[in-house]
Amino acid sequence: MTDMGDITKEAKEAFVPAKKYDIKYAYRVLILLAILAAFVMYVDIMLTPSLPTIGEQYGVDSATTSLIISLYLVFGTAIMPVIGKLGDIYGKKRIIVYVLIAYSVMVGITSFTSNFTALLVSRTFQGIGLSIFPLAFSMVREEFPKDLIPRAQGLLAGMFGGGIALGLPLGAYIANSYGWQANYHIALPFIVALTILIFFVARESIYKNLKAKLDYIGAIWLGTALSMIVFGVSEGANWGWTSLLVLFLMLGGALLIVPLIFIEKNRAQPILNTKLLSKKNVLIANIIAIMSSISMYLAFIAISYRLETPAPGGFGFDILTTGIYLVPLAIAMLAVGYPIGVLISRYGVKRFLFLGSVVAVAGFFLLASSTQAIQIAEYLTIAAAGLGIMMVSAQNLLVLSVDPHEMGLATSLNSVFRNLGASLGVPIAGSLISTFVVVISGVAFPTAAAFEYCYFIAAVGFIAVFFISFLADEVIKRTDGMRLTNPEKTPKN
Repeated sequence: MTDMGDITKEAKEAFVPAKKYDIKYAYRVLILLAILAAFVMYVDIMLTPSLPTIGEQYGVDSATTSLIISLYLVFGTAIMPVIGKLGDIYGKKRIIVYVLIAYSVMVGITSFTSNFTALLVSRTFQGIGLSIFPLAFSMVREEFPKDLIPRAQGLLAGMFGGGIALGLPLGAYIANSYGWQANYHIALPFIVALTILIFFVARESIYKNLKAKLDYIGAIWLGTALSMIVFGVSEGANWGWTSLLVLFLMLGGALLIVPLIFIEKNRAQPILNTKLLSKKNVLIANIIAIMSSISMYLAFIAISYRLETPAPGGFGFDILTTGIYLVPLAIAMLAVGYPIGVLISRYGVKRFLFLGSVVAVAGFFLLASSTQAIQIAEYLTIAAAGLGIMMVSAQNLLVLSVDPHEMGLATSLNSVFRNLGASLGVPIAGSLISTFVVVISGVAFPTAAAFEYCYFIAAVGFIAVFFISFLADEVIKRTDGMRLTNPEKTPKN
């Protein structure tokens, strides 16, 4: 056994025996948070199949209707670092309950909106729900001993992906049968129930710092910059990538971040923690987040359009059938999440970063070669399995590399990078689909080549992830039967 006197205090704390943790309670909270993660993603994605119907109902064009998605993502991305920091200061449970209360109110308003402006406002502020995920990842990180964290994060990541995919077919079915607002009528009681359960079942974080202060100037500055970038990227396909407004939003937002970096270096408790981002594993986890998210959403949009596009470019399915064909995405991500977490706790993170990227690359190359609808479902399963392995591995790389007191901010910033990737992936797919077209009877339809390019770009993204993963430091090592974590704090043997 390693001499405990030869290692740092932080390393000793990593060896707290499992019996010191309330494992039964930890798993109860994990299951509750996993259900919450899946349900919030379900609520957020279930509106997507109904966007054309909403545009017709309120008499607005497709570009205006797309603001329902763009503004939601803008607000959620901008507020994430603030919510994460508040969780570090006041406790994750308290903040997640407050977030859920605000989220419930916005969902309730959305379900009864009578005009498009009200829908747009309520849907925008509903983006606060995105901040639930970094808080949930942080709570799980605190309740489990180090050797059980990977499997817990695996289950949570799997439910995250499952909620995305299940929201499409079920949301489409409810919208087709009862109207799109029925989705919100049905969802609201469940959200309220989950809020009450978390309030009474979950315990408050053991890691919080009431003496810390929120960097309001940095938060507003960072939120403004992120909002400009995400909004510009989201609307690039609609307004034109070379339009002055899009260029102003994207370049202006990026330029705002440059002076903020230097200003935040001199603050004691910055919202943009450059010291945190300078840690190699944290930086790599965030790069993987943005690149894998670009690839995932690019391919996700391409698959949806290909299934609904008429022949010869697509298969001409309706919304409900398209949603059913996407169910393998949910099954694959749910299937790999927890088992990969178990294996990571035994064999380490890096080899599964490699495995996930290789499987995802194979899946996307197979999708590029698909000629039948059933092949899309089969090959999507492979790609989704790789994506699930990647998500679980990258999340563990992050949470096992930072101090628990910074967990809320670290996971929030990671979610910001993930959302930026999604914002890039969607318009890239849209641009390719609208560029490579064939005109039939005066109507332009995407060609098969448009979808193939989307799959190829997604594959290239995961190839890049494979090579970037070589730079990461392993966060789970075995030394004389003991697991060492956080390589930046523990000594080298």
